[in-house]
Amino acid sequence: MVVGVGVEEWNLMDSVRPVYRPPSAPRSHRLPQRVYWRRRAIAVLATTTFVVVAYLGGTLAMALRNPTYGVSYMARGAEWGRQHGLGPVVTWIETEYYRLNPAKTGGAPKANSFGSGVTAVKVPVTGHLPEPPRVITPAPHPLPGEGVWHVAGRTANGVPAVYEAFIRPDAIHTSYVVGIAWMDPTLLRAQLYSGSFIPGGNHRFIYSAPITPLASRSLVAAFNAGFRMQDANGGYYTQGQMILPLRRGAASVVVYKDGTMTVGAWGSPGFTMTNQVASVRQNLNLLVVNGKPVSDLSNPTLWGATLGGTFNVWRSGLGVTKDGAIVYVGGPAMSITDLANVLVRAGAVTGMQLDINTDWVQYSTYAGAPNAIVTGANGTSLLSSMNGPPSRYFATWWNRDFYTMSLRTVPKTTGLLAPTTTSSAG
Repeated sequence: MVVGVGVEEWNLMDSVRPVYRPPSAPRSHRLPQRVYWRRRAIAVLATTTFVVVAYLGGTLAMALRNPTYGVSYMARGAEWGRQHGLGPVVTWIETEYYRLNPAKTGGAPKANSFGSGVTAVKVPVTGHLPEPPRVITPAPHPLPGEGVWHVAGRTANGVPAVYEAFIRPDAIHTSYVVGIAWMDPTLLRAQLYSGSFIPGGNHRFIYSAPITPLASRSLVAAFNAGFRMQDANGGYYTQGQMILPLRRGAASVVVYKDGTMTVGAWGSPGFTMTNQVASVRQNLNLLVVNGKPVSDLSNPTLWGATLGGTFNVWRSGLGVTKDGAIVYVGGPAMSITDLANVLVRAGAVTGMQLDINTDWVQYSTYAGAPNAIVTGANGTSLLSSMNGPPSRYFATWWNRDFYTMSLRTVPKTTGLLAPTTTSSAG
């Protein structure tokens, strides 16, 4: 008994005493299963996104510094995009770009756009093809010098092996000029150079960039080949190897072991595999047959996965004339119809498209003493506005395919014979 504590005080003491509660069970720190897996999924997704973005960003940065992907950053970015599965996006961007920036209509070309130098020389009557006739421009009225041939590059003991001429591409885009190169196969031999990017694959090619000093001693010209093989709708044969199966009916550049070059549809008479074929490079379908543009040029899906045939852009093409001369056409503001038309005007009875876009259309001739080593510094582009320099074919990093045209017989002397007084006026 507590002495001195009243009943009220005792009750107050009893009311403030803590109520006894049994100890609670230990709290679990595990999250509900759905929350746990949601957080794991977010973490994995974030990590994967970071890795993918870092990888793509790194490869894009390397591509933008790699001249193999093109001369311009725009071309390098486009090539990188196609290589990484973004082809449809790249196509859309290019289409929108050309739609919003169409080729200029009307106007006149810059002064001296139709070539300079010797227009004709006195040469032996036999032993080579006759000089080609002047090219008739599709523009309403020819300008002075338009369509006149000029001697270019090394000669074969004074006999021109290459002529160049310049005309406007059509009657609408009259401020632009495209170049035409005429090559004599009786004086020149062709060679296909292959690359690790085009045609690609793990192959060791005998002829691949850079052009060697020995090969440069007879070099006269070099020019671009066709599309990347995944876009070419055709095959590739060289060095006795079928790199990609040849498609019957495809437009084909055929080079024989004697250095003769021609153009035709694979599988047609004279265009079948024999032991004399050195290389076959296919690209789309023929543009010109029997001296006329083909009838389906209005079908844009046949002439390039990116820009088709409707846009007036940089294009190149190759054809063969009735007497066997090889003609190359390259330049800006051409639709597929314009390219076919210019090939016909240059004398082609059969013709095909090669590559398109500014970074890939390139033709160069090379000058130098006979039997002397030349480099890209000795080269001159068919058009000064061509993005790709003549030195690209002498670069170790150049991994696309291209063609060279070299003298069949390397002369001991050089120099043109006395030029005639032929005028270049229109």
